[in-house]
Amino acid sequence: MSYRTTHRTLRQLAIGVLTGLLGLSASYTVAAAETESAIARGGRLYDKYFAENKTSKPDADHASYPHKGGKYGKDTSWRCKECHGWDYKGKDGAYASGGHATGIKGINGAAGKAPAAIVAILKDAKHGYTDKQLSAKDMEDLALFVSKGQIDTSKYVADKKAKGNAAKGEVYFNTICAGCHGTDGKKIKDAPPLGSVADNAPEMLHKIMNGQAAESMPALRALDPQISVDIASYLTQLPKK
Repeated sequence: MSYRTTHRTLRQLAIGVLTGLLGLSASYTVAAAETESAIARGGRLYDKYFAENKTSKPDADHASYPHKGGKYGKDTSWRCKECHGWDYKGKDGAYASGGHATGIKGINGAAGKAPAAIVAILKDAKHGYTDKQLSAKDMEDLALFVSKGQIDTSKYVADKKAKGNAAKGEVYFNTICAGCHGTDGKKIKDAPPLGSVADNAPEMLHKIMNGQAAESMPALRALDPQISVDIASYLTQLPKK
């Protein structure tokens, strides 16, 4: 085999390998993006699954909910956030006291756990979610959120206030959020003014990062978390009425 033939063969081999690697890289990027999308949807299911997946509202209290017949309604007792909290810490976090306190531990201990194992927990006797409430895809997305989507709110929240830069948050809000919410946070007529609900930083962070259940609100999960923290800080400066 001549030098020229050998060189051409090696060059073709190198091009083939490079093309394959680029293809794998592109596939990985797409797969990662799809994972982030699924995690964000899981976060919305964590918030209010029956709104996100458009199933029927539960008409009886959750079997493990300690405040049966309470003021928040039967459907609320089935929302993951109601027992485990917006900060994912349950009895050890913001829901340690007050009207939402249940004494139930958070989901933070399940961070990193295999999603299949989390799906099994969702179906067990304590949680009791059925196929009519959560489809296989719903359970996979919710499990992905629990396993891979939690943030350590202690890094970003102190005394229920976001540790962000409100000035930067104003820029992000006006360019990302104001198109729907208005620069005053009051444009959506069937929702309360954003300023009136902004004091609950863990809830704001959860919704900014994952979106609002059943709404077309963008999820900022794929961006630096500090952007969401800065927006949450700015929201407290919006009109409350």
